[in-house]
Amino acid sequence: DGPGRAKGWCATDHNTDNTTEMLQEWLAAVGDDYATVVWRPEGEPRSYPDEEGPKHWTKERHQFLMELKQEALTFARDWGADYILFADTDNILTNNQTLRLLIDQGLPVVAPMLDSQTYYSNFWCGITPQGYYRRTADYFPTKNRQRRGCFQVPMVHSTFLVSLRTEGAAQLAFYPPHPNYSWPFDDIIVFAYACQAVGVTIHVCNEHRYGYMNVPVKPHQGLEDEKVNFIHLILEALVDGPPMWASAHVSRPPKRPSKMGFDEVFVISLARRPDRRERMLSSLWEMEVSGRVVDAVDGRTLNSSLMRSLGVDLLPGYQDPYSGRTLTKGEVGCFLSHYSIWEEVVARRLARILVFEDDVRFESNFRGRLERLMEEVEAEKLPWDLIYLGRKQVNPEEEAAVEGLPHLVVAGYSYWTLAYVLSLAGARKLLASQPLHRMLPVDEFLPIMFDQHPNEQYKAHFWPRDLRAFSARPLLAAPTHYAGDAEWLSDTETSSPWDDDKREAETQREKQAPYRDSIPGLQDHNLG
Repeated sequence: DGPGRAKGWCATDHNTDNTTEMLQEWLAAVGDDYATVVWRPEGEPRSYPDEEGPKHWTKERHQFLMELKQEALTFARDWGADYILFADTDNILTNNQTLRLLIDQGLPVVAPMLDSQTYYSNFWCGITPQGYYRRTADYFPTKNRQRRGCFQVPMVHSTFLVSLRTEGAAQLAFYPPHPNYSWPFDDIIVFAYACQAVGVTIHVCNEHRYGYMNVPVKPHQGLEDEKVNFIHLILEALVDGPPMWASAHVSRPPKRPSKMGFDEVFVISLARRPDRRERMLSSLWEMEVSGRVVDAVDGRTLNSSLMRSLGVDLLPGYQDPYSGRTLTKGEVGCFLSHYSIWEEVVARRLARILVFEDDVRFESNFRGRLERLMEEVEAEKLPWDLIYLGRKQVNPEEEAAVEGLPHLVVAGYSYWTLAYVLSLAGARKLLASQPLHRMLPVDEFLPIMFDQHPNEQYKAHFWPRDLRAFSARPLLAAPTHYAGDAEWLSDTETSSPWDDDKREAETQREKQAPYRDSIPGLQDHNLG
């Protein structure tokens, strides 16, 4: 078979989905890369005795899994392998150096720490005398990579490497359990006890990013819930990386993106932030949402002379409530980007639209929850102009619930415009207030328009303030990063003040004529 070539042992059973077909397709494509492939499928799907559903783990189911893992372990020993890597099918390894990195550690049993979108991972830091999980002070610092390295732990599971040449490894077993075993009848705990009984240490390593694990759904939940969890995991991986890319050796069901009943789904994105744009489009694709990119107005290309030529002027007396600074060029560009969309809504008479900025983190089952929310709003015949899907609630007071709509509240003073739904009537109200002539940040402008802004001087410049604004509860979207996060980057907060270039005023007057053709995102919009 040749030195250094691996053998594959692949088992699948009791499937009610297409796992078997996917594994067969993958093995047909990559089988020649292995010295030998053992294919160990079970035929028709069947239930275990006393099984209450496909997610219910009976004693018979645990025993069957232990026997399968023991069969794989015996196969590796009989072949004379130095190592065996166990990997569950709902674990996604994104680091193609995982096996080498684990072997280099020289440890008897070692797991690559896998990320998930919850507190769950593939290791325990503590175990009770009865064999149950015990939370310790080390778990979250390890899970969150606040401490990095390889750490001894009492148990690993799902994906881990066993060095078969280690002293005591010959006595490790999944089934039958150790003669003195009295802990819960569970494959991962049985193996942990076997290691403890013969003095084989177990480690988890988190120095590198290895991949992800899907969070198990509850016993009463079905395959659709599992699919929702997996899609959310893909979306989270796109935010925090490394991303999960589909194997070239497995076909995927065709995507059928739609606008979810909206007339348009707009994605505001700076052309000079291609990574953000790509992540956003990939996220929408995974959720089967059809979005249209709108090139954001880049504040870096703006100067005070050009803005005034368009009738853009600062709201008298405006100061940022936290820093005391005036409006930044980035904030002007952000406002103009949203404004251009509102203009298009009115010009095309679009009944309702969805707007995203390019730094959105989607909550689990975003699409399904938004579709249900809009169906409920329609059924209740609620008059609305704007619905926040993601925002920062500035004041801690409880907001009024909307009768008959348990997932909607009347919006109070809010920041952020990262995700919202807007009606044609709402767009008309926003444009009618002529905000370009008295501009402030767009997320300060919206609360003024629904009369929830605390600054009476600002509000006095706009009338009527009758925008009918609501918010999803709980929120369906959040920022990918917050101020202070290592990956946080703001093109509005950190840009320069809007009027810091007065010294260039005379020079820029000569450049005003071709302005509309030079600013991405404004070419076709009347901003006068």
